Amino acid sequence: MTSTEPADVFESHRGRLFGLAYRMLGSAADAEDTVQDAYLRFSGADPARIEQPGAWLAKVVTNLCLNRLTSARARREEYAGPWLPEPVLTSDGTLGPLESAEQRDAVSLALLLLLERLTPTERAVYVLREAFAYSHREIAGVLDLGEANCRQVYGRAVRRITAPETRFRPSPEQQEGLVASFVTAAREGDLTGLEKLLAADVTWWSDGGGKVTAARLPIEGREKVLRFLERGAGRLAAGLDLTTAEVNGGPALLGWAGERLMAVVAFEVRAGLIVRVRAVVNPDKLGFVERQLG
Repeated sequence: MTSTEPADVFESHRGRLFGLAYRMLGSAADAEDTVQDAYLRFSGADPARIEQPGAWLAKVVTNLCLNRLTSARARREEYAGPWLPEPVLTSDGTLGPLESAEQRDAVSLALLLLLERLTPTERAVYVLREAFAYSHREIAGVLDLGEANCRQVYGRAVRRITAPETRFRPSPEQQEGLVASFVTAAREGDLTGLEKLLAADVTWWSDGGGKVTAARLPIEGREKVLRFLERGAGRLAAGLDLTTAEVNGGPALLGWAGERLMAVVAFEVRAGLIVRVRAVVNPDKLGFVERQLG
């Protein structure tokens, strides 16, 4: 590495490192902590021994994430109610360019949840290959595995997270239209309007983390979801200001009480209807989005 100040070199890689850590961990807070840990290691290392800072840092961050995933899995087994990834605004490029449907899909809450099925090593191989276009040889160098082994791990990871149904990617315009209609209906307490937007097999997850009142189990089916919304629609309309933003590559609903963010609600759409709703209301998971908007 040249004599350039380590802090300057590190800052040129910070965004990419955060994107890697977030995809590995599903938590913006943990990703920030991981990147800071990587900086401390980088600033304390001998620059003469680091020929390629980007590759060196990617290896450090990946291995720090592998360590965190082991303890995170144990914590999530004790988590109160459904666990959802921490939402991140993506319109500002925080997770890199999201110009294609595939790129947007790759940072969705839906895919981040599928990645929870993988072992830490499978997740690392998949993220490095799919999100950062690493070759199997490069992945082998990051993880200290054989190249052939990396190919096998990658194939296994792909099979484990492939959805049983063909994934339908609606256009951004269609998604935005559905979310806007949902916001309007929720704001007006229009249950008939909401019913028209929901698929018969819609499922609603609420992540309150035991910190706020939230459904402890997924709510399955249009009728049950509507009953759930009927109990809360009036409160939503009266107590929260509803706005929209691009979250994890897609349009989402944001619920505000004054200047305090109370909820981020993400939607999964298929065949012109909402099939899955993921509502993050745990205040510990809303701080990053609040800071982004601030």
